[in-house]
Amino acid sequence: MKLATFEIATALGPIRRIGAAVDGRLVDFVSAYAAHLERADPGCDAERLAALLFPPDMVAFLGTGDLGRQAAEQAIEAAARTPDAFGARTSLARNEVRLLAPLTRPRVIRDFLTFEGHMLTAGKALGRPTIPPVWYEVPAYYKGIPDTVSGPDAVIEWPKYCEKFDFELELAVVIGRSGKNIAKADAKRYIAGYTIWNDWSARDQQMREGPLGMGPGKGKDFDTGNTIGPYLVTADELDPGNLRMTAKVNGETWTDSSSAGRQFSFEDLIVYVSQSETIYPGELWGSGTTTGGSGLELDRWLKPGDIVEFEIEGIGILRNRIERR
Repeated sequence: MKLATFEIATALGPIRRIGAAVDGRLVDFVSAYAAHLERADPGCDAERLAALLFPPDMVAFLGTGDLGRQAAEQAIEAAARTPDAFGARTSLARNEVRLLAPLTRPRVIRDFLTFEGHMLTAGKALGRPTIPPVWYEVPAYYKGIPDTVSGPDAVIEWPKYCEKFDFELELAVVIGRSGKNIAKADAKRYIAGYTIWNDWSARDQQMREGPLGMGPGKGKDFDTGNTIGPYLVTADELDPGNLRMTAKVNGETWTDSSSAGRQFSFEDLIVYVSQSETIYPGELWGSGTTTGGSGLELDRWLKPGDIVEFEIEGIGILRNRIERR
């Protein structure tokens, strides 16, 4: 299932909904599930019940667990049978909606470093000629700011203090249930699905702050600094082991890599983070940049007006334009 968050234009302003991409259209879970309920129990308050089960926030929906997943499947089936419900269409064409980040505000953002190739090349560019031995033992991460998340086709604001602006091509996992002290054998059950993540970076600021040892700081923290999408593909539909990952700038391929060769699997990350700490549905975790997945590694830098496109096999294309204001 390709889960999505989108806006539908109405006379009273945009309405935010969650749904799924099916055969080139977006199923509106609220309208489609209302059609399902009306068919099963004519006369029930179908619209209100559907709106309660499908809030306009993906994080809240993921918190409904198996109940929500079953209802989503019923909504998709209903949309195939019933074009309209209570004056609203159960599915819409892609050009009839504005696609947002699948999680418009993740509960937590954690970004890891799991690709040795990126560690080697980017490390040298940042003045670190060798990989610290502890990297092979500890899946370290930093935390980002959930309010900086943007989505497909969003305009990315170039930080005013930055001269070397960069992209980072990452595969992201979204947590689907709460847990603590999770065993590796059970870890996969906690994965809701996968999406694409562009971890934008102000490289000159990152290099300036790096020696302080306090994390990336303003090298990462700025509005629109984390772009995800276009969809959240559920774990049952995607094997993250060896997915092709590409990055294009203005139509030119800069990166052609894959998700293979990570030092730590997503299950490893879940085991590590959940030690004495509860993880929750709606957390967004990045794999770290794939090998060759940044301009830093290529010694190529973005410019205002550039259009950056990320594609990961099985998920889709995440496209954004950079603007310097």
